[in-house]
Amino acid sequence: MDDPRLPRAAAEALVAELARDLDLQPPHAILAAAHARFGAALALSFSGAEDVALLGLCEDCGIAPRVFCLDTGRLHPETLDLVERCRERFSWPIEVYSPDAAQVEALVRNKGLFSFRTDGHAECCGVRKVAPLRRALAATPAWVTGQRRDQSPDTRSAVPVVQIDPAFGDDARALVKFNPLARWTSAQVWRYLRAAGLPFNSLHERGYVSIGCAPCTRPILPGEHERAGRWWWEEATAKECGLHKG
Repeated sequence: MDDPRLPRAAAEALVAELARDLDLQPPHAILAAAHARFGAALALSFSGAEDVALLGLCEDCGIAPRVFCLDTGRLHPETLDLVERCRERFSWPIEVYSPDAAQVEALVRNKGLFSFRTDGHAECCGVRKVAPLRRALAATPAWVTGQRRDQSPDTRSAVPVVQIDPAFGDDARALVKFNPLARWTSAQVWRYLRAAGLPFNSLHERGYVSIGCAPCTRPILPGEHERAGRWWWEEATAKECGLHKG
């Protein structure tokens, strides 16, 4: 299969142009511009509330990107239920990518089921999330994420609305990454979801805010930041799984 990513110099020039034009634009304008440039090849990563909002905004704009999600094998049942409710609500296919069974078996055989509690989550996330994402992105020149700047002051405060993906490219070819909700707050996301009557993960009703794999996610306490419930035994600046590294 031909590499769908843009030559790096062309991608860098395009991102510089789009960043200048889109930096202060609202999410629907960023999505429309992304779709105008990449069409049906544009992919949207789906997992949580922000991504449901993006699906709704795409529907508002009359565009239908390719949608995919990662089933790590350790998601909450409520998260899987949300995937199916969104499949029904939007009538769009949602591609589900799973980790390589042999890699999971080798990790568990060598280190047990919960090695991430003692040696960090990077290896487990690499097998269960990053490797499947790499497969999902192999067929696209650009993707859309639900990252927001206020999700994490330690790792996401400078998220741009469009960028060269720092993790999934090489010296010759680059992947373009759009973050249309970069300037939105959590309150804006939830206002939109409620106004549009869109589905959400029922775990949000039980104190969960940022939701990942079941063993690595807990409800947050009053006054805690929303990503405090992710890998809570680790230092704050390490709270990324590798999907958005850099």
